[in-house]
Amino acid sequence: MSVQDRGSSPSCVAHTDSTSVSVLSWEQVQRLDSILTGTIPIHGRGNFPTLEMQPRHIVKAVRTRMEENLIHVRDVRLNGSAASHVLHEDSGLGYKDLDLIFCADLKGQNEFQTVKNIVLDCLLDFLPDCVKKEKITPLTLKEAYVQKMVKVCNDSDRWSLISLSNNRGKNVELKFVDSLRRQFEFSVDSFQIKLDSLLLFYECSENPMAETFHPTIMGESVFGHFSQALDHLHHKIICTRNPEEIRGGGLLKYCHLLVRGFRPASESEMKSLQRYMCSRFFIDFPDISEQQRKLESYLQNHFVGLEDRKYDYLLTLHGVVNESTVCLMGHERRQTLGLIAMLAVRVLAEHNVIPNVAKVTCYYQPAPYVADGNFSNYYIAQVQPVFTCQQHTYCTWLPCN
Repeated sequence: MSVQDRGSSPSCVAHTDSTSVSVLSWEQVQRLDSILTGTIPIHGRGNFPTLEMQPRHIVKAVRTRMEENLIHVRDVRLNGSAASHVLHEDSGLGYKDLDLIFCADLKGQNEFQTVKNIVLDCLLDFLPDCVKKEKITPLTLKEAYVQKMVKVCNDSDRWSLISLSNNRGKNVELKFVDSLRRQFEFSVDSFQIKLDSLLLFYECSENPMAETFHPTIMGESVFGHFSQALDHLHHKIICTRNPEEIRGGGLLKYCHLLVRGFRPASESEMKSLQRYMCSRFFIDFPDISEQQRKLESYLQNHFVGLEDRKYDYLLTLHGVVNESTVCLMGHERRQTLGLIAMLAVRVLAEHNVIPNVAKVTCYYQPAPYVADGNFSNYYIAQVQPVFTCQQHTYCTWLPCN
């Protein structure tokens, strides 16, 4: 792992040099086209119908309304794991959420409110014709189709996020950014693909794309060096810069990379990085109930269809927190480790995941749960965290040999 000291740009559209950008190949353009033209269902809650939409259509609808409301959109980009998938199909990461960034001028609260209203209004366009749209309010649409909304507005960061729900974990995340100091956590998730030339091609061209006839599409690594970041993606290397800027969720992403087979290039720098991330996690989520909500949300959103990997993930997280946490009192540290252990046992029980016995770690305490002889009807009662004994300081989990 290489930790570099290069500063990051505060603007969504940074002044880039030739090393941070690259032209996509034809194969990469094809993968991008399949994502933007593929149909993604947005599932409604209750009796609301599923909205079938192509990403390029929602981008066009939102951008058009923003321009009509005099909100200038500088460009639109594909970000996150979907962008990494376009650049390297066999990275091992796959992609869940579809992250779309609208780099726009958002100078005040009015612009943020306008953007929110625009997205909710655009959802009406995708409702079936049989629905009486005039009776549906923006609040109703929000409750039916929006999984989460986030707004950050301070001196260095001005952005908002609206996430549209998908039951299979492939949410469509619309991010509206005026400025954002930290746009990535690790080099392998630092890629942004500029979509404007391809969106214009969809609008203007009467002929389909071909290897000899397609728009020039640029990819950028906000990590700072495109070819280096792409090499990290190819070889599954964990690398970052300015790790002290990574927020608390970076610890969860780091452990997810470890479980997916990514490895830091430097053992010594890894130790320093882990300490940074553990400290920041406990700064951002100081209360045990906040930690539980964050962990349960991460497991729910990032392991759809991969339930058998949750146990390995929690075991990895337990090891990192146990080894690298230096900012907590002893009882607070044990409390968090107990929470992670409890979630690991719950995962085994809920999904009947029985790992290889040689690699199992047992989390033991006296009888808060019941299991039959063949382990098939194992269940967990609602109990306190696994580490409940306050009188002893010895370790209460042991490897099965």
